[in-house]
Amino acid sequence: MGAEVQIEIRQQRFDPWQELARYQNESGLLPGSYGACAVFVGAMRDFNQGENVREMVLEHYAGMTEKLLIDHAEALALRHDLLELLILHRVGRILPNDSIVLVAAWSAHREAALDACREMMEYLKSQATFWKKETLIDSADSARQRWVDNVSG
Repeated sequence: MGAEVQIEIRQQRFDPWQELARYQNESGLLPGSYGACAVFVGAMRDFNQGENVREMVLEHYAGMTEKLLIDHAEALALRHDLLELLILHRVGRILPNDSIVLVAAWSAHREAALDACREMMEYLKSQATFWKKETLIDSADSARQRWVDNVSG
């Protein structure tokens, strides 16, 4: 039996800690059935590549992005023998300090959960089909926009 994998891409803001608690309470995870849950929460910074960022817009190709994420997540869950894997990702207009991504991996052992969480984040950051356009604030307090390449880190 494979791991339960849930992926959601949404435009609405979310509180990652409330989402994590809700998921864990509503999932099929039984008390004592897992030994580890690794969690990564990513938020928007107000700076990038040496410049101040006012906001960004994350775009994706609806349908294709979800399919690619599911395929990658299911393979990752199998490789690391995960029990559950949750991925929430924002798209649309995002402001500094908004949560962008939540990745949570449950497994019997911490190494598997931590490795899976890190690998999923590296995939999301460097290979997933999301496009980021930042609105920058220049020295005259006017705004300009730029598209940003996916990079790990």
